[in-house]
Amino acid sequence: MTREKKFIRVAIAEAKKGMERNDGGPFGCIIVQGDTIVGRGNNRVTSSNDPTAHAEVVAIRDACNNLSTFQLSDCELYTSCEPCPMCLGAIYWARPKKVYYACTKQDAADADFDDSFIYREVTLPLHERKIPMEQLCAEDGRAVFEAWKQKQDKTAY
Repeated sequence: MTREKKFIRVAIAEAKKGMERNDGGPFGCIIVQGDTIVGRGNNRVTSSNDPTAHAEVVAIRDACNNLSTFQLSDCELYTSCEPCPMCLGAIYWARPKKVYYACTKQDAADADFDDSFIYREVTLPLHERKIPMEQLCAEDGRAVFEAWKQKQDKTAY
């Protein structure tokens, strides 16, 4: 068995364990650095009352905490299912070098985890989205960005 298949099976096992504990949906993820698992996560949406507690986000937080970093550029991410739009965004922010997944988003949809509406929403103009979005106090917000640009002791990312 290849190392990749070994690690994807660990991610799938995380999904199964979390589901059996009733932590949330049947999703699991691990983060690997070299040949070491440095982060683990399973879906904890319902048990933590946190809609962002998807397996990938939980695993990214765990790995970053364990490695004392906010970037995972020397790591690989193994997840039991193709990442949803939110997790995909988190993955891009964490910057792992590669992502491996087992099931597809269609497999998830077939199990009643359909996020196709989100994929459609993000392509729509703001005024056509289901959740209304209104801009307020743009000048005040930009002032903070201006202060950030001038800040001498910032950590860029």
